[in-house]
Amino acid sequence: MKVIKSTLAIATCLYLAGCASGAQLQNMVYQGEQKVYPAEVQNNLALSSVSGGEETNPVWTSEISDEAFSGAIKQSLLKQGLFSDDGKYSLAVKMVEIDQPSFGFDMTVTTKVQYTLTETLSGVVVLDEAVVAPHTATVGDAFSGVERLRLANEGSGKKNIELLLEKLAELKIENNQITLVQ
Repeated sequence: MKVIKSTLAIATCLYLAGCASGAQLQNMVYQGEQKVYPAEVQNNLALSSVSGGEETNPVWTSEISDEAFSGAIKQSLLKQGLFSDDGKYSLAVKMVEIDQPSFGFDMTVTTKVQYTLTETLSGVVVLDEAVVAPHTATVGDAFSGVERLRLANEGSGKKNIELLLEKLAELKIENNQITLVQ
C-alpha cells in the first residue's frame, strides 16, 4: 500500500510539473523591422554550422537544440534578405553558454553565442563576435515553470539573433574591405 501511495504521489507531481519541451524554432525567428545591410552581404550569407546546443530531455529541463537555433537563424536571415545557400560569406555559429535558472517565479535565460562570418573564397574573417542576450519570462507569461523556462529560452535565442542582425547591419564595406563600426 505504501508503494502505491508513493508511486501515485510521484505520478501526480510529474503530471502537475509537466514535461519539458525544447525551444521552438518559430518562436526564435526575428520578425521585427527590416534592417539596412551593406549590398555586399545581401542574399550572400550561407550558414555553415551551428553547434553547442542541447537536446531537451522531457523529464529534465528545456534546452535550445542546434537544429532549432539553426532553423531560426536561417529563417531570420531569409526574412532580412541575407541568406543564400552558396553565399560569398559563411556564418558559423557556436552556442558558448546558456545560463538558465533551476526554478523561480521570474526566469531569466542568458545566451552567449559566438558568430564568425568568413569570406568564403579568401578565408578572411570579417566578423568574430560573442553576443550575449538575456530574456526574462514571468509567471504572467506562463504559470508552469517548465513552460516559463522554454519561453525564456526562446526569448533569449530570438534576442541573440536580433543582436547578430544589428551587427551585420553595422558592417561597412569600403574598397572590398569589411569593417565593423564600433
